[in-house]
Amino acid sequence: MASTFFGLNIGKTGLYAYKAALNTTAHNISNSETEGYTRQVMGLKAGKALRMNSTYGMAGTGVEVTGVIQLRDEYYDLKYRKNNTILGEYASKSHYMTEIENYFNEVSVEGFTTAFDSMYNSLQELSNNGSNLSVRSQVVNYGKSLTEFFNSLSKNLKNIQEECNFEIRNMVDKINSTAQQIAALTKQINTLEVSGGTANDLRDQRALLVDELSQVAGVTVSESVVGAGIGVTTYLVKIDGQTLVDGANYNKLQVVPRQYKNNQNDIDGLYDIVWESGQSFNLSSQSLGGALKALYEIRDGNNRHNLQGSIYGIAGDSYLTLTDTNINEVEKLNIPETGVITVENKKYAYTGFEVNIDEESGKYTYTFELEEPLWQPVESSDASVGESINYKGIPYYLDQLNEFIRTFAKAYNDIHRTGKDLDNNSAADFFTATNKVNGREYVFGPLADSDDQYYYEYNRFSSQTGGFYEEVPQNRPLYGSYYFMTAENFTINSDLINNPNRIATATDVVNGIDNNDVVEALIALKRDKTMFGQGDPGGFMNTLVADIGIDTRKANNFATNQEDILNAITNQKLSISGVDIDEEAMNLVRFQNAYNLSAKVISVMNEIYDRLINYMGV
Repeated sequence: MASTFFGLNIGKTGLYAYKAALNTTAHNISNSETEGYTRQVMGLKAGKALRMNSTYGMAGTGVEVTGVIQLRDEYYDLKYRKNNTILGEYASKSHYMTEIENYFNEVSVEGFTTAFDSMYNSLQELSNNGSNLSVRSQVVNYGKSLTEFFNSLSKNLKNIQEECNFEIRNMVDKINSTAQQIAALTKQINTLEVSGGTANDLRDQRALLVDELSQVAGVTVSESVVGAGIGVTTYLVKIDGQTLVDGANYNKLQVVPRQYKNNQNDIDGLYDIVWESGQSFNLSSQSLGGALKALYEIRDGNNRHNLQGSIYGIAGDSYLTLTDTNINEVEKLNIPETGVITVENKKYAYTGFEVNIDEESGKYTYTFELEEPLWQPVESSDASVGESINYKGIPYYLDQLNEFIRTFAKAYNDIHRTGKDLDNNSAADFFTATNKVNGREYVFGPLADSDDQYYYEYNRFSSQTGGFYEEVPQNRPLYGSYYFMTAENFTINSDLINNPNRIATATDVVNGIDNNDVVEALIALKRDKTMFGQGDPGGFMNTLVADIGIDTRKANNFATNQEDILNAITNQKLSISGVDIDEEAMNLVRFQNAYNLSAKVISVMNEIYDRLINYMGV
């Protein structure tokens, strides 16, 4: 049975409930522009009814507050994070591919085309005036401009690789910092919720951190209740399937500089990522996603153009032999001088390698000198050097530049060496490269002096001595394969720079300087469509620039489309969880009226009880 003052109690529940509803509405309005905030509503239900000893049976007891509820849909959270991961990947690719394209655009505007055409124009002038020192100097200078263009392009590409490497370290720091904050928030949430209620604002902060993390890499989140009725949940965040946060605990990632390069042209100190516990972290995982995947592919992508073949070795030996390889051209060889061979997921470090080329079949046999002797036999058809990454990143474009200069320089040098200089001496290489260790220039052609004990062999070379098997004395030329010529060290023979008379214009100057058959052959190289699969030298570079343009537009289009998709998902998400100022203004009026009416109930009840007690008492 209800008490005498039952009506006052009903009015009081209304006052408290709608005061709390007004406070919740005010909280929504004040956070209408707060990033990550989720709209909150006051949960209300009718109070537990009382059985009355009367004909009408049950009597209502007013209103009860069930709690403050967030209007959040987990489906849209999941959808948002998946698409944010895709956007993070393509936005990063778009940025760096545009930067690469900007450097290569000079190829068709004022870089390669200008330098290449200028050198050939000077050759044309040389064919008409072979003895003119000024013309000869122009040929050398324009040739030097061409080599410097490739030097600069190589440097710029390596700068981008270094930027990506630095960003990978920053991303790891961001992941660790975010994981620490998520774990700390989870601990606070559980501390507050164990005594009842829901820590809505802290949950919003945690969800926002996960949203931001999803742009770096693919994340999955799960939350489950611990025990029954104690108000504690376990919050699990995984990155690419590996646990990053587990409740109030989190795991840290760290970057480790590589001991060995994956590609010949990689900069020193590229980072691999491992868990602090020592467990490996797979950067090449297809499911990684996000900006981290994009940075890895831009930095390391070689379009799957790494050395592969069948390998064998005998227990106790200190070398492995690789045959049936996919790279059987020196011009395309891109393995580092020291590195790692992977055989069925087992790695063998090598300190150098030698190459023997079968003159009849043209097949290559690689012999790798190992750091440590083999403790068991090795034989497999699945062996590779470096990683196979299905993306055209910095290593791929550097390989393409190397292939161009090696192929062109070899063809040019082979013709130039058939001629004689103005003093009727046998000509040397026109293009050469400098050794990165001692700064000496390589010689890629045979010696004119038959008494010299050092000679060039086309069918073998070694990476271990910076040239060939034998260590070359300081006063002897440094012989090497075109493998040692890269876009970074590509240059003009210093003998020609110091003495342009060393340029060869003819195979026989005794019969007169007007004989210019060597120069004519060099000029013909410009239109030699058999030199590359893409046609003449200009066609090779134009095709490369076109490929970069296509890859850049693809990244830009995907980034733009994904941003539009994410905006649409965000709007859907906000339609549920976002704060609508107009709707909150209406709620203010509604709850104010309800509060005022509850107060009116108490006022009316007060008059009734006043009349009952004060005016009807005896």
